[in-house]
Amino acid sequence: MFAHRHLLGIEQLSQQDILAVLDLAERYATQNRQQNKRSDALDGLTQINMFFENSTRTQASFEIAGKRLGADVMNMAMQASSIKKGETLIDTALTLNAMHPDLLVVRHPHSGAVKLLSEKVNCAVLNAGDGRHEHPTQALLDALTIRRSKGRLHRLTIAICGDIAHSRVARSNMFLLGTMENRVRLVGPKTLMPPGVDKLGVEVTDNMAKGLEGADVVMMLRLQKERMDGGFIPSEREYYHRWGLDAQKLKAAKPDAIVMHPGPMNRGVEIDGTLADDINRSVIQEQVEMGVAVRMAVMDLLARNLREGAR
Repeated sequence: MFAHRHLLGIEQLSQQDILAVLDLAERYATQNRQQNKRSDALDGLTQINMFFENSTRTQASFEIAGKRLGADVMNMAMQASSIKKGETLIDTALTLNAMHPDLLVVRHPHSGAVKLLSEKVNCAVLNAGDGRHEHPTQALLDALTIRRSKGRLHRLTIAICGDIAHSRVARSNMFLLGTMENRVRLVGPKTLMPPGVDKLGVEVTDNMAKGLEGADVVMMLRLQKERMDGGFIPSEREYYHRWGLDAQKLKAAKPDAIVMHPGPMNRGVEIDGTLADDINRSVIQEQVEMGVAVRMAVMDLLARNLREGAR
């Protein structure tokens, strides 16, 4: 069903793996709208959230997900931790092993750090974003949101727009949407396209009208200024004029196209605020809601594998 010890990325997942997560997440999405949101799937297990980068929504989402499943949840403030004192990732892994956690949720600024940690700890590891590499649960929650809105997750035209080069969200979505047989277009300035983009099996354009033409889904990305050094964009005003999403540019997409954004949004830079709040087009709030359901599903599936392995 989902034969993985960790969730480190989307690249390793099959169509069946993706559907196993989404189908279970669908059930949790329904449960999360009930008065009693609790389940005992993680009863007796310990979940540690280690965020080496600041994150409000992802960390809160994982924390809520773990608590609704009955886990003992602990957040470690890594910015103020012994890492600052020179402790290596390996030392951290050894320290964690001594505490016997069951699930470790890790966000790290360096690509590959989460995989390294997973090789050194005796528990299930979930990648909550590592450098420019992957952000698997974001792609899964995006997929669930698309499927609920469109009734399917294949043969759709999906435009991913903006800062592709610095976006682990874009990378995970490219893997997932490609695996599920969708047509993926990357839209944005040439300076914000990653090297080797032509080998990723996607269409690429720097023209918004061309990129959005006939799109079922328009996924905007955050401009990651903290990862930029130098002149990637002319100015925020010029960027919005050419690549920011507004009602006029959206006309190129299908009339029932949905608008997505992983957050946090820079309103008036990547997306018009009125459009972001338009309940007829925007599914941004549903993405946040589906995030909790998807993270519950992933942790439930990994916990089942942990318990199977312990038998």
